[in-house]
Amino acid sequence: MFSIILTWIGSILGLALLVAMAIGAFFVDFDDARGDRRWKKPEVTESKGTSAAPLG
Repeated sequence: MFSIILTWIGSILGLALLVAMAIGAFFVDFDDARGDRRWKKPEVTESKGTSAAPLG
């Protein structure tokens, strides 16, 4: 009986560890994607010789 209880406790702890690892990997990947988007953000340069809208 004691071994059955320990087996259930071990399986629950193992599943909790797997879920925590999956959530951690998701957050690391999400944060990395946000950092890449912020890093690759195009810079807006202002040119004084041309207008933004076409004339006509």
